[in-house]
Amino acid sequence: MRKLVLVGNGMAGMKVIEELLHLVPDAYEITVFGAEPHVNYNRILLSPVLAGEKEFADIVLNTDDWYAGHGIRLHKGRKIVRIDRRQRLVHAEDGAVTSYDRLVLATGSHPVLLPLPGRELPGVVTFRDIQDVERMLGAVKRGGRHAVVIGGGLLGLEAANGLLNRGMDVTVIHLLGSLMERQLDTAAAALLKSALEQRGVRFIMGAKTEAVFGDERVNAVRLSDGRELAAELVVMAVGIRPNIDLAKQAGLHCERGVIVNDTMQTFDPRIYAVGECVQHRKQTYGLVAPLFEQAKVCANHLAELAYARYEGSVTATRLKVTGIDLFSAGNFQGGVDCEEIVFQDPARGVYKKLVINDQRISGAVLYGDAIDGNWYFDLMRDGTPIADIREHLIFGQTALGDSGHGGEDRVMRMSDTAEVCGCNGVCKGTIVEAITEKKLFTLDAVRAHTKASSSCGSCTGLVEQILAHTLGGNYSAAPKVKPLCDCTDFTHEEVRRAIRDRGLTSARAAIAALGWRTPDGCHRCRPALNFYVIAAWPDEAQDDPQSRFINERAHANIQRDGTYSVVPRIWGGVTTPAELRAIADVAERFAVPTVKITGGQRIDLLGVRKEQLPAVWGELGKAGLVSGHAYGKAVRTVKTCVGSEWCRFGTQDSTRMGIRIEKMTWGSWTPAKVKMAVSGCPRNCAEATIKDFGVVAVESGWELHVGGNGGVKIRATDLLCKVATQEEVLEYCGAFLQLYREEGHYGERTAPWIERVGLSCIRSRIVDDAVGRQALYQRFLAAQKVAQTDPWAERADGGGGAAQGDFRKVGTDYVYRSGRSHV
Repeated sequence: MRKLVLVGNGMAGMKVIEELLHLVPDAYEITVFGAEPHVNYNRILLSPVLAGEKEFADIVLNTDDWYAGHGIRLHKGRKIVRIDRRQRLVHAEDGAVTSYDRLVLATGSHPVLLPLPGRELPGVVTFRDIQDVERMLGAVKRGGRHAVVIGGGLLGLEAANGLLNRGMDVTVIHLLGSLMERQLDTAAAALLKSALEQRGVRFIMGAKTEAVFGDERVNAVRLSDGRELAAELVVMAVGIRPNIDLAKQAGLHCERGVIVNDTMQTFDPRIYAVGECVQHRKQTYGLVAPLFEQAKVCANHLAELAYARYEGSVTATRLKVTGIDLFSAGNFQGGVDCEEIVFQDPARGVYKKLVINDQRISGAVLYGDAIDGNWYFDLMRDGTPIADIREHLIFGQTALGDSGHGGEDRVMRMSDTAEVCGCNGVCKGTIVEAITEKKLFTLDAVRAHTKASSSCGSCTGLVEQILAHTLGGNYSAAPKVKPLCDCTDFTHEEVRRAIRDRGLTSARAAIAALGWRTPDGCHRCRPALNFYVIAAWPDEAQDDPQSRFINERAHANIQRDGTYSVVPRIWGGVTTPAELRAIADVAERFAVPTVKITGGQRIDLLGVRKEQLPAVWGELGKAGLVSGHAYGKAVRTVKTCVGSEWCRFGTQDSTRMGIRIEKMTWGSWTPAKVKMAVSGCPRNCAEATIKDFGVVAVESGWELHVGGNGGVKIRATDLLCKVATQEEVLEYCGAFLQLYREEGHYGERTAPWIERVGLSCIRSRIVDDAVGRQALYQRFLAAQKVAQTDPWAERADGGGGAAQGDFRKVGTDYVYRSGRSHV
């Protein structure tokens, strides 16, 4: 077995090991050397330990048992001092020698110690590791009353707050006139300084420290202007330098950090490097999110998958001081070609500034109300055009979270019992407990452990805020390049491109061709792959029922008691006495417990047992009723009002328009459910402006609206354009749906899809490009020739497709032939 040696037992290095074990658990014999006499712990949470909010045991990430359980040989407190690249050996300080086939350097950084007289005195510390925290707490226990923190940056202020909480009198000395100048503009810095002063921290700004002095221990600090400050503890928090000592000894190319390429390899291809010691494309990083991104790429290449690339990171900062809400990211200072959008409310202590460049966010500073920090960060990192939402951009992502929040939008003020995820009934306390107890860093990890944000996704922003606040903000934000699932590192776009370019016509073929880590995929990727091949190859695709969720396999919605609901399609909400009679006869014949009118102007038969479904479908089919697809990620309904045919306010025949749209679009599979509506006048009785595709009649023709949502997270539509004729409505509708089918992510409703790509992009493809629109429309019509086959008719009483046996009764359970209750 090949030997892998990791030098550095910190968060970045151990993230490489964790990712590698996930990819290829038995590929290497792993040895880890750590200079500290501890297991891997969460350095992000040193500030809460200093402040007395956590203990060291609370921040341990990998216990001794974890290392042993994974067959990892851990050497604690053993520093590597030399690398023999020719013999592929590492030499420890105590003389021990270990061979390697692959070596990973994760040596971190050195804290900067100012060259001041007296800096070697006991009581002068830096703030980088748990030993520094223990030294500071030792000063508190010895009765020290006065602490001086040199440096008003992020770490300095966190140290000052922690020592203040421990009962010390704290003075911060800062060389410049503004705090956290690398993260804040002067306005936000002034608010922060005022808030900390109200807590009791004293500041001396624009001051230079000249000397530290004392007898056996430090007892005072002298400034360049002659002032002296009493100090039983001096904390130097003036920056870090990448630790490149070992790399330089080994002859590796170094500048500020160890130079690595996009695969995290150094000058020696057998040696990789990650973390704070690294310099990549002239940049070094000190926050954990980019370090974790580096670790994933490094593990990918150690596992010899060799397709991941690290292309740099955009970082964001939050202050880990309880009760202070602060966020900063990007180019917050602006520049010649930049514009600024500023909101300031001094009475509430709220300050927001967005820096705009080329109609995209290039920087942000939020103080006092940072709830939308992650949203702004995503827009900035993804380069999303903001011209369409600029008018309300500074006010944030409205209605964040689900509709049960009652306007609550301050994570820090939410009680632990406040519900965050309405779909799964998850409260804030459950999420916080999972983050702290399970050592979670990412949104996906929180979803996996709590189910919060795993259903409709509308509370995602709120969950990310809780994650950021719980970890102090230096958490692993969702990466810019998001894989489809944990089975692969390929993104949705890369998977779809491969399916098109390589002619992959089944989910199985895609899994095999793209080298999935799990041969059968998972519940997230299999349905997505199945949809992507259907959307790309409507004629040739092999639809795999076992890659669909239970509702789509059974062609009915499963209910909480295990029965199903049946919703026949009623074109545009218009029915006939014969159809109503047929529905009534079915309800009576099969003793359907509940018959209900739905919000989409359909009739729902609730409580149908699974073995009854084929017979129910057969009877409905005799009356000409087909599946309403109310169970699937598909075109659902087209809601209408009576329009000009009957209504005295109606301007156009909305009913006929709705029927034509539904006749054209029914049966189409889409990334997520699609609801449509046609209103006969601007009074909008069919509620078209909260649908995925809404049509509103006006005197001159039709307004076309897109991207609405009337569910958990309400979103009004955006106006796409106005057209004159019904034929144009059909063309634009078909083109819009096909663009969504071809480019939307599986499970992504039209509202977040449009927010992700920008309304301007949709308009350019649908409105401005007539040739492209026609091509999309024709592809949609071609796909519909295959899609418009009634699945109920295929499966009703001995018909084609699934036979009666697929809905057999087993004991008291009704199972599909696969034997699985759901994907």
